[in-house]
Amino acid sequence: MELEPKKIREGYLVKKGTLFNSWKALWVVLFDDGIEFYKKKTDNSPKGMIPLKGSSISTLCQDYGKRTFVMKLSTGKQQDHFFQAAFLEERDAWIKDIKTAITCLEAGCKFARRSTRRSIRLSENVDLSALHISMRDQDSGVKELKLEKDKRVFNYCFTGNTVIDWLMANKKTRNRQEGVMLATALLNEGYLQHAGNISKKAVESVSDVTFLDQHDALYYFADSGFYCEGYSSDEDVVWKEEFRGAVVKQGYLLKQGQRRKNWKVRKFILRDDPAYMHYYDPSKGEDYALGAIHLHGSVVTAIEYVRDAKKYDVEGNLFEIITSDETHYFLQTATSTERKEWIQAIQTVAKTGK
Repeated sequence: MELEPKKIREGYLVKKGTLFNSWKALWVVLFDDGIEFYKKKTDNSPKGMIPLKGSSISTLCQDYGKRTFVMKLSTGKQQDHFFQAAFLEERDAWIKDIKTAITCLEAGCKFARRSTRRSIRLSENVDLSALHISMRDQDSGVKELKLEKDKRVFNYCFTGNTVIDWLMANKKTRNRQEGVMLATALLNEGYLQHAGNISKKAVESVSDVTFLDQHDALYYFADSGFYCEGYSSDEDVVWKEEFRGAVVKQGYLLKQGQRRKNWKVRKFILRDDPAYMHYYDPSKGEDYALGAIHLHGSVVTAIEYVRDAKKYDVEGNLFEIITSDETHYFLQTATSTERKEWIQAIQTVAKTGK
C-alpha cells in the first residue's frame, strides 16, 4: 500500500509567478516528495504542485535587487521556481528541510529532521551561519555605525574594509583575499546586504556577487535595524525616527484591513525604542511601509475569532492589538506557537519602548 506524503513544513512565502514576473504571498506546504502552494491557507485544493525528485534548491538573494531571502528551486524539467521568505532564519530553515527531502528521495529513505543540522558551508571548515552570529555579537562583533555618504545618512551599517579587518583580527581568514571570498559568500547567502552606490554597482556589474574591501563601500546585516535617510525637512526626520529602533521580530501575518475588513498577508517588522510595528505588501518589497502601529501603551491579547465584512467568522491563532488611541488591529499567525511568540514580543516592546 502506498503511503501518504509526509507534511514537513508549512507557512507563508512570496512566490514569483511562472508566467508573469509578479510576486504573490501564498500558503506553501512542503511534503517529503513535493511542494504544494495555495492562494489561501483555508483552500482545499492547491494552486500548484512542484515535485522534488530531481530538483535542487539554492539561495539567490541578489538577483532581484532589493528582494532579500530569495531561494530558487530548480526542477528536472529545467524550470525554476522562486520563493521569498520573511527573514533570514526562516529562509535557511526552508532550505535545510527542502535539501533533506530531496536527499531522502534520491536515497530512498525517510525524511529525518535531525539530518538538517548542517549549515550552508563555504568549505568544510567554514559555517556561514555561525560566522554571522559571531559578527553580530554586540561586544566583539562588527560595529554598526551611522555613516554619511552621497548626501544620505546610513544607519546601522559598516564599511567593507571594516568587515575584512574583523575577519582577519578574529582569525577567520588568513589574508585579505580570503577575507573577500568569505565576505562575498556572506553577501551571496543574504547575511550581508549592500548599501549605497559603490557596493550596489559592484553587485550589478559582475555575474558573481563581489564584496569590496574598501572604506567607502557600505554594507549592513540583513536582519538589523538598517535604514537610510536623506537630508530633508523636519517632518521627514520625525517620520524616519519610527524606523530607528532595532528589529526585534519579523514575519508574515494575516491582517484584517482597517476599512474594507478583508484579510491579506502582510510582512510585519517589530522594532523597539521607539516601539513600532510596520507592515508591508510582501509582493512589492520594503521600500515603503503600508502603515505603522505605535505600540507604546498598547494592549495585545489572544482572541478566538473575528467577524469580517463578509459576515463569517475567521478563527484560529488570532490576536488583537489595541493602541493607546483606541485603534484596533486584528492579526492571524500560522500556528499557536507563533501567536504566543508574537504576543510576548509585542508586550515586551510596548512596555519598554517609547
